[in-house]
Amino acid sequence: MKLDILVFAAHPDDAELACSGTIMKHIAMGKKVGIVDLTRGEMGTRGTAETRKAESEAATAILGIHVRENLEMRDCFFENDEAHQLKIIRMIRKYHPEIVLANAIEDRHPDHGRGGKLTADAAFKAGLAKIRTFDGEQEQEAYRPKQLFHYIQDRYIQPDFVIDITDFMDRKLEAIKAFKTQFFDPDSQEPVTYISTPDFMETIIARAREFGKPVGGVFGEGFTSEKLLGVSNLFELS
Repeated sequence: MKLDILVFAAHPDDAELACSGTIMKHIAMGKKVGIVDLTRGEMGTRGTAETRKAESEAATAILGIHVRENLEMRDCFFENDEAHQLKIIRMIRKYHPEIVLANAIEDRHPDHGRGGKLTADAAFKAGLAKIRTFDGEQEQEAYRPKQLFHYIQDRYIQPDFVIDITDFMDRKLEAIKAFKTQFFDPDSQEPVTYISTPDFMETIIARAREFGKPVGGVFGEGFTSEKLLGVSNLFELS
């Protein structure tokens, strides 16, 4: 299956937290979108790899994405090395996305910045014909996405552009809350974490408002680009 957008996320729930409004907006436009989670999130304080898998499946149904895979890298300990890059290269060559979305260039959780750099390096190398990869027994053709953007996560980073997600904010919150073990639940007996307090969800809403207002919306999601972006005419700018 060829995808228009392929989202890479260090942990199940990263994509939901940072760019699920953008995902759903583009699906509504008729685009095919998939998510590849790098790890199972097994080092999370709350929940287990098994509960996270079930929650990920619930969130996937809410998002309406076309495919979701998990590379089962080791949570907290994956590296930006050849073996891990090849896993991502195989996904890019498998789905031929026009656009790749990756973790933030830097963030509070070290997996996020490392995952973002890993994905960016692999996306470039996916276009090198002398790097050989296989899907089963079938050798894959070299393929490089047209664009790679980093979504913004917990740490504030000035965005290079913002997507207005006003019409999708309610479903974004629904998709986030599908990860029941990770976020606020007054009945939970698990340890309180940075992301499980009521205040954390309020910061997600506040950040979306902060990004949305300057572009004429109510809610938005911000992205950064490693390369200079061009437009063909001034009327394409909102």
